[in-house]
Amino acid sequence: MSDVSDMNDASVQPQAVLARLRPWWSNNARDLPWRRPGTSPWGVLVSEVMSQQTPMIRVVPYWNAWMRVWPNPAALAKASSAEVITAWGKLGYPRRALRLQECARVVTADFGGELPDDSDALLSLPGVGEYTAAAVAAFAFGRRVAVVDTNIRRVISRVFDGVENYGGATTAADRARAAAALPAVTADSVLWNQAVMELGATVCTASSPQCETCPLNDVCAWRAADYPGMGEKPTRKRQKWRGTNRQVRGRVLDALRQKVTAGADSSGRGRAQLSSVELEALWPDQAQLRECVAGLDDDHLIDILPDGGVAFPNE
Repeated sequence: MSDVSDMNDASVQPQAVLARLRPWWSNNARDLPWRRPGTSPWGVLVSEVMSQQTPMIRVVPYWNAWMRVWPNPAALAKASSAEVITAWGKLGYPRRALRLQECARVVTADFGGELPDDSDALLSLPGVGEYTAAAVAAFAFGRRVAVVDTNIRRVISRVFDGVENYGGATTAADRARAAAALPAVTADSVLWNQAVMELGATVCTASSPQCETCPLNDVCAWRAADYPGMGEKPTRKRQKWRGTNRQVRGRVLDALRQKVTAGADSSGRGRAQLSSVELEALWPDQAQLRECVAGLDDDHLIDILPDGGVAFPNE
């Protein structure tokens, strides 16, 4: 495998890659709403948080609905937890919704309602990790910063190093390699991050790369080496769903969302909740159900009521 200095100093390959990516991006980038002119930095942040572990195409209707109701941090800061968790719908990992609301409250209180425009300040916000901070700095504020996600790592590993990338946690070597490939001109660096990420998501995919139509097929070291490592193991282990705690937790939250949508529970007390009887009917394994309810309570996604029922947090 070539080292980072080889890629950066001894080859013009990054420039050749950029020259091919520029027209490809212009003609093939998906029309996602947060990529359109006029999208606020807040809108970009919301899209990035929603897209964590969720395909972008699934995010679109949720993002559109979210931005209509909460177009800025101040609006989300004033929402109730029940509204926020309900709006999150079936995006998965609903703790992200509460962290996003916590972020909105900090931005409103400490930053005058406007997102800070550099990676270090963004990293100080609740729920914003290294990848999200870099993505918002690059895509919302046009900063020259290496954005490193699974798709970008895969493309760089294949094109420059000629080897397969098997996923896992981002390493210091991954970050250094991405930084070495980043164009020196700021505007080019933003396009680079967008285009390499899009290529990895739509063409240079983990299991079914479309090499014949890839704009980089004539400069790709992995293709030239006859795809070493292809198919040896998945880049991400497939997670089962049926029967897991994730399914049970989702069922409880979905039942509560339906109550919120209906406006109130059947008791007429106003706060949407599930009675203990309704809760127990959601899942046959009562021990597993109790474990999941306790976990949801620990995550502040529900309140356990004195009568054994549950409700969204009353705040």
